[in-house]
Amino acid sequence: MAIQRAQALDTELIAYLAAHAAPEPDAVQQRLMTATEQLTGHDAKMQIGVDQGIWFEMLTRSMRVRSALEIGTFTGYSALSIARGLGPEGTLLCCDVSETWTQIAREHWELAGLADRIELRIGPALETLAGLDPEQMFDLVFIDADKPNYIGYLEAVLPHLTPHGVVLVDNTLWSRRVLEQPGTGREIDTDTIALRAFNDAVTADDRLRSVIVPIGDGVTMIQLR
Repeated sequence: MAIQRAQALDTELIAYLAAHAAPEPDAVQQRLMTATEQLTGHDAKMQIGVDQGIWFEMLTRSMRVRSALEIGTFTGYSALSIARGLGPEGTLLCCDVSETWTQIAREHWELAGLADRIELRIGPALETLAGLDPEQMFDLVFIDADKPNYIGYLEAVLPHLTPHGVVLVDNTLWSRRVLEQPGTGREIDTDTIALRAFNDAVTADDRLRSVIVPIGDGVTMIQLR
């Protein structure tokens, strides 16, 4: 069974799955993708995939999310996807440290007619979370920021998660690098170490139920038990 699952996640089939996600990006989403692709270096590759965006929108809509939180907004594609799934009264709070990247996000949220559903707070996310009203609750949380702080982000949001709420955490397969083992003579980078520790901590936490969904670079879905 494990072999069959591994074969199902080869590069060719992953591309096939992405190609058969529907609908195609609309004009604003395509414009945002193009703007992100024009960034330099690794930054241009940090956007979630189209299939992830569709899943986020569908999940937000099917859960009837009224209040969502995002940690790590980048140029705003994931926030745009979540906001599209919100009802007219729904809200999304976005946390990021970059004025430059989020300016691209703001522009495209306006073009999509969704800016009124999104609040952006610039600053370290842990500080933003620490300043939340204790009564503020979220139905959906998406974490896609600096990997060494993943455990801290999760701990900070759990008190604000509704009983039926879901936390989504991106990059938890990390291009298979989470399989790398210490002591093999190959240097393991800080982000890989942090993601391995996060995955292990979530699995061992008796408060949580979780599953890693093999979409994009791996998305862990978490609920309180």
